Amino acid sequence: MFFWAPIITAYNSLKAHKVRSVLTILGLLVGVVSIIVVMNMGQGIKYYILKQSAVFGSDFVQVEIKVPATKQSSSENAMGMAQGITITTLKFSDAEKIGKLNNVRGFYAYQMGQSVVSYDTQNKTTMLWGISAQFFDLYQAKVQRGRSFTAEEERSMATVVVIGPALEKKLFNGSDGIGQRIKVGDKKFTVIGVMEEQGNYLGFLDMDNMVYLPLSTLQKQILGIDYVTSIMAYLKDPSQGRSTAEEIIFLLRQLHDITDPKKDDFAVTTMEDAMAMINTLSGGITLLLVAIAGISLLVGGVGIMNIMFVSVSERTYEIGLRKSVGATKKNILWQFLWEAVLLTFSGGIIGVLLGTLLSFSISLAAKSFGFDWGFNLSWGGIILSVCFSLTVGLIFGLRPAKKAADLNPVEALRKE
Repeated sequence: MFFWAPIITAYNSLKAHKVRSVLTILGLLVGVVSIIVVMNMGQGIKYYILKQSAVFGSDFVQVEIKVPATKQSSSENAMGMAQGITITTLKFSDAEKIGKLNNVRGFYAYQMGQSVVSYDTQNKTTMLWGISAQFFDLYQAKVQRGRSFTAEEERSMATVVVIGPALEKKLFNGSDGIGQRIKVGDKKFTVIGVMEEQGNYLGFLDMDNMVYLPLSTLQKQILGIDYVTSIMAYLKDPSQGRSTAEEIIFLLRQLHDITDPKKDDFAVTTMEDAMAMINTLSGGITLLLVAIAGISLLVGGVGIMNIMFVSVSERTYEIGLRKSVGATKKNILWQFLWEAVLLTFSGGIIGVLLGTLLSFSISLAAKSFGFDWGFNLSWGGIILSVCFSLTVGLIFGLRPAKKAADLNPVEALRKE
């Protein structure tokens, strides 16, 4: 009874002051809901990025162009590239030599472009993805209808393309586009295949409206260049990714006559590096937002302390009366402390429910905009929210409870 009595008394007291109790709980709701939403969205976005990246596989090393440190300027952007500087040193021949390394089972090089694609009266500005032929053997998404282009077609700069399903529907009004001739810029190409549906990559690159064409064709006939922006090397043994990356770095420095690592005009990234980057970025953003939400909880805690002080002042006579009939300081202390804990615990539970519902609604809204990260419930966020709520109740309820417990019963009775 000693344990339950103060809890029951605290509950009855809060029930008797419903409006004040509800208003006090609202102060905590914002912080708890924020934590739940932030943690759930953090999990969801991380899952979304990994799901989107899975189309490239999980056993590759990527080589990308990079502006050497000696050429970087104040205009450098977040991707490590500098505005106004074009790196032209990464060639398809580099990819061929990388493909001969012991732990590399396959590779492709690519270059991106953009052009107006048209058929009859239909036209659309879309992205062009120039790729070497082995792409179709290594890329997770496959050609759904028709065929991919061959290595011989890639070498001979054949005017053939594989298109995304959404682009086919747009250009041919739902009819079969295989075998049709379309214009890419001012040149005519034959559609030989249609890719399976993929959706948007990270929400901004529409894979279903993409044109896939031989790398050499894009380079020579459309862009007028002889370099690539990236090489994907797929591994026989993914556990040797780091050592293979070191081999690639050593090889490219030899091919590009680089003796100073600061002058590297390329960047080599393993899947482990990409995962570490994703985890660091996701963790940092989540931590920042949780800290902001935590401030909201602390503000709510200050509000609870103020309400509890007001409650102690209003119930001074009640406290004196209880003490005069035998209630000890410990009884009074636990009664008011339990009131604070019950308030914060209730706020935490309601906040978890509302936050979970809001997270689910946000995931549905995001899906309608092409960001299908699903609904990922973060149990860590739920536990953190409830524990934080209880801690806030104990910390900010202790001072008012101690003040109530220390009241002199005689002086308290005089307050009436």
